[in-house]
Amino acid sequence: MVTDRRGFLKLAGLTAMTAILGKFTGNAARALAAPLRRASGTESGPEALAGQGLSDKAPKNAKRLAMVVDLEKCRKKAQCRDCIIACHQEHNVPQMTDPKDEVKWIWKEEFSHVFHEQEHEFLQENYRHTPVPLLCNHCEKPACVKVCPTKATWKRESDGIVMMDWHRCIGCRYCMAACPYGSRSFNWRDPRPFIKNLNQEFPTRTRGVVEKCTFCERRLAQGKQPACVQACKAKALIFGDLNDPQSDARKALGAKYSLRRKPGLGTGPKVYYLL
Repeated sequence: MVTDRRGFLKLAGLTAMTAILGKFTGNAARALAAPLRRASGTESGPEALAGQGLSDKAPKNAKRLAMVVDLEKCRKKAQCRDCIIACHQEHNVPQMTDPKDEVKWIWKEEFSHVFHEQEHEFLQENYRHTPVPLLCNHCEKPACVKVCPTKATWKRESDGIVMMDWHRCIGCRYCMAACPYGSRSFNWRDPRPFIKNLNQEFPTRTRGVVEKCTFCERRLAQGKQPACVQACKAKALIFGDLNDPQSDARKALGAKYSLRRKPGLGTGPKVYYLL
């Protein structure tokens, strides 16, 4: 295609204008969100967490929190939903009547659906139909964080948890498009009427925001294990610090072969599955 000088100048001008408008939109969204957070007393993004040990600068003793799932133990209780029930009750996850409105923090799918690259005609039947618990992978390099225009999602450098600030979220769903694991849900409807047993200690969300697993960061601050780990009677869920060789998570990973979902993408998922 041949472009004359006038056409080139027009194209250059449009490109510059697009860049300026994109930057303005991001700044405007942050500016609009900030007064709302301050007014409600719920400001909890990376700026608000500075000085509380949760800033973007990683301390020398930073942790790398991860979840390890023992699929053999999980398979023995294939119909068990204790982890899902505990997580959703703890975090006021709504039980939507219409599947298209479903909101989920942890759920299960068959092995063959989760690990497509492992699927072949000779895959053992016990693996093919093994229920695999799925949740946010709290990636080392989270794609969702890179695309969020309001910093409603960010990675805590103190422990690697990928956080959510529901007051910052403007519902653009860029994070959902960027996440290669389908780990985020969008509230198409007001979720509050669909919460059966309200947990007064955890905030509810509103229509038009994204939500996901946060590794039960509030429970961790109280010295507790994540709700799903505590509820699992099969002891199939193991949580710990990958930087600590003595942690249960590190010991479990050293004892068995493990898989991660789509490791070739370079996101560094921190949910491991033991075979």
